[in-house]
Amino acid sequence: MHNFHEDPCLSDLLPDKRREQLLQLLQQLQGTAITLHETPVPDAEPVEFNLETLAWLQGGRDVGTQAAAARLLEFVLHFVGKYRLAANLHRDTTEASFVELQRQNAVLRESEERYRELSEQLQERVDAQVRVIEQTQRQLYDSARLRAVGQLAGGVAHEINNPVGFITSNLRVAGRYLDEIEAKLPSDESTAFVLQDFRALLEESLSGARRISAIVADLKTFSNVDRADFTPCGLNALLSAACNLLQAEHGQRLVVEQRLGDLPPIRGYPAMLSQAFYNVLDNAAKAIVDSGVIRVSSQSVGGGKLEVCIEDNGGGIPEAILPRLFDPFFSTRGVGGGTGLGLTVSRDVMRAHCGEISISSQEGKGTIVIMRFPEHQARPHE
Repeated sequence: MHNFHEDPCLSDLLPDKRREQLLQLLQQLQGTAITLHETPVPDAEPVEFNLETLAWLQGGRDVGTQAAAARLLEFVLHFVGKYRLAANLHRDTTEASFVELQRQNAVLRESEERYRELSEQLQERVDAQVRVIEQTQRQLYDSARLRAVGQLAGGVAHEINNPVGFITSNLRVAGRYLDEIEAKLPSDESTAFVLQDFRALLEESLSGARRISAIVADLKTFSNVDRADFTPCGLNALLSAACNLLQAEHGQRLVVEQRLGDLPPIRGYPAMLSQAFYNVLDNAAKAIVDSGVIRVSSQSVGGGKLEVCIEDNGGGIPEAILPRLFDPFFSTRGVGGGTGLGLTVSRDVMRAHCGEISISSQEGKGTIVIMRFPEHQARPHE
């Protein structure tokens, strides 16, 4: 549809086909031939549209009918023009509305994209805060546990060491008295049996007292109540203390084989390292059956790395859940069987010491946990 920016010509208002139809109708009304010219013709009647002459009509029975036909044609052209004007106005309005809708849609899409990006950024921040909160909860849990163990170790050391010292000293004195008594008693078979049994009782009591002292020493080593937070520490000593405490907790029934190599000291947090070792050992102890064995080894593997390996021949871990072992609060045991934080805390401790921990396992064959530390490192990152 032509959009009239200027005054239209005849062909704009009446295409050729419509012009022929209109002339045929006029001829039928007049009963004579009628022609329409776009240039002036003698004795032709001008046809105007908006005060402009568009054509010249020629034909008709007389001058009056020719003029009437011209006026009728002008009337038709007038309404054709109005129709075209209204149609063009409707089209222009529709196109303008469509363009505006497109603009608004683009603005809406841009706004939606911006809000989507903001939502993603907010979600990332929320996820980051959740991770910080979970890590802080684990650290608080770990710190509370270490403080409790440290307080217990301090109390045990204070309350038990002195009495155990008296008992040990008195048992040794009793052994010397027994020697003196033996020299004064008759040397018959009955007396010899009593003295031998008495001596065995004293030796057994001394062994028990020494065992109590060793447990207290291991507990102090484990909790590191006498050490600063960040200090040089020996991995082998911490491993041995954790193994001894684990065996004491299980009534010396556990078989723990230790093959500890010569390792240089590293700088770190002894209490945190002890907790990491104990968590892994405790998992191994819960995984083995009565005839199970836990093997603990340490060595320098080159490249400035120190390696601690804790292996058990228990039931192993299904491959499907291996990726989830370090997830907070994930546990393969039933309700009340554990907090699900042991390995998570161990991983956090390793990261804090710029180290790494990995687990490999086969069902029915056992599990191997490898912990690697850098031999030389700056102060660990919290």
